[in-house]
Amino acid sequence: MKPLLFTFILLLQILSMTAQVKKPQPYGPLPSPNQLRWQDMEMYAFIHYSMNTYTDQEWGFGNEDLKLFNPSSLDCRQWARVCKQAGMKGIIFTAKHHCGFCMWPSKYTEYSVKNTPWKQGKGDVVRELADACKKEGLKFAVYLSPWDRNHAEYGRPEYITYFRNQLRELLTNYGEIFEVWFDGANGGDGWYGGANETRRINGKTYYQWEETFRMIRELQPNAVIWNDGGDRGDLRWVGTEAGNVGETNWSLMPSTGDTPYQMLHFGVENGDVWCPGETNTSIRPGWFYHETENNHVKSLSKLMDTYYKSVGRNSTLLLNFPIAPNGRIHPTDSLRGIAFKKMIDEIFKKNIVKEVKAPKLKTLTDDSSAVSAMIDFKRPTAFNRFLVEEDISLGQRVKKFTLEALIDGQWQPLKDQLVEQGDGLTTIGHRRIICFPTIKATKLRFTVTDTKAEPVIKKIGLYLAPDLTADIPNSGEKYASSLHIFFSNPKQMLIDWDSEQTFTSFRYLPPQNTRNGTITHYSLWVSNDWNNWTKLASGEFSNIINNPIWQTITFPATKGRILRFEADRLTDGDRMGYDDIEVGTE
Repeated sequence: MKPLLFTFILLLQILSMTAQVKKPQPYGPLPSPNQLRWQDMEMYAFIHYSMNTYTDQEWGFGNEDLKLFNPSSLDCRQWARVCKQAGMKGIIFTAKHHCGFCMWPSKYTEYSVKNTPWKQGKGDVVRELADACKKEGLKFAVYLSPWDRNHAEYGRPEYITYFRNQLRELLTNYGEIFEVWFDGANGGDGWYGGANETRRINGKTYYQWEETFRMIRELQPNAVIWNDGGDRGDLRWVGTEAGNVGETNWSLMPSTGDTPYQMLHFGVENGDVWCPGETNTSIRPGWFYHETENNHVKSLSKLMDTYYKSVGRNSTLLLNFPIAPNGRIHPTDSLRGIAFKKMIDEIFKKNIVKEVKAPKLKTLTDDSSAVSAMIDFKRPTAFNRFLVEEDISLGQRVKKFTLEALIDGQWQPLKDQLVEQGDGLTTIGHRRIICFPTIKATKLRFTVTDTKAEPVIKKIGLYLAPDLTADIPNSGEKYASSLHIFFSNPKQMLIDWDSEQTFTSFRYLPPQNTRNGTITHYSLWVSNDWNNWTKLASGEFSNIINNPIWQTITFPATKGRILRFEADRLTDGDRMGYDDIEVGTE
């Protein structure tokens, strides 16, 4: 396709340019003020806590004993502090999950905290968390499950009145709410007041969302609505809970019709309403706390991958921190979350663009309407992250762009290493981050090659992420003070601690969305000095191609400082791939 004629406008004196330009007219569907405020939050937390915490379930049946809810040291201020230190700007709380148990003393049901031993029935978790968020400067929001496996009238018209009464309680008694979250799971087997049966509903019509939305906008005019029902909310699910959205991500959707995965994950280029994607995922495999998952908290490298594939792809990140039975966020989760924020700050603290002479705009067509931005470093400069933002208040416009680096006198195209096919340089929106191996270039050229209207770019950034990615190992309550993960070649991973450790196991999670790079045969070595290596284990990951789950390598407890994990054989490709790595230590 022949490129359209563009006018490339840099706003807010980006790249130190002082030329005044006329702001273009808005184009296409536009975000509301609420949606703009929400997008600027970028990261906020989910908190999952309910009866499931005490029954070791993800979905309660609705008949769980109220006596189970009696946490020994519930501390909502600790939740808020941890989330704030982890870089979260707000918290969405599961006020009621599918089991129907209410975390506030709702006057419309007996199945709530008011009939539990906790605080002799005088407690209100929603109140305590709302107050804690206010004290810590965080925004507060609520999750209210439309499905209720406890209520006798679920599936009948009477339940809708009950549902709205509960929603009204939450929206009028706890201050300002920034988001209202409704789960997409609706109908199935349940307690239903003792009926013990399966009830099916039509999720698009049963809840009468239009009236519910009207009530929300009346009671909380500044809130955005997440909904996967028949009526469009302000935000959309991205089709997965794995923590990623499509590399092409339009903030647009059709105003009516079904929402297949392709629409949810990538948006719709010609959609007629602004409905951006919210990427929700948990810091653990499950949404609720399970003791068996204490050693399965997402690694720092996995969290950074999630950040790039959510916030870095025109989305927001809704990261879940489950509450342990004692009523607090587990130490492993809190330390990992805090390390996550520190790594983001470390990577993006120094924008290389601000330290070079302002680039000049170069016209690409005779009528000077197609333009690219050139950044001249004057000398070889190292970087591995590119950031660009559109002014989405005027609409989302860019469809495709290119990046080229001048390396040793030769222009070389750059691609996003986090995509499987193509170069990944599509759509920008609120923020787009492109990751590539560290290069040393004297110039960088950014060119918009396809657009719906004249692009309006408000920020460009270049950064050098650390080559040695600091991480915290999954080792219970004991943590190494520092470790570094890097690659000496495409088939060899090296993990270096700053002090001697006692290693007990090594776990490997293969890539989850592709066979490329999956390790079928391996060798694992240990060393104290980089020169003398001892083999800990070698072998085959049986059936890993058909069943790409966690693979555990165990061996006698061994002291050492450096681990070397080698891919002796791969399914496809010439570079080892992984979704996560865990190291067990004593």
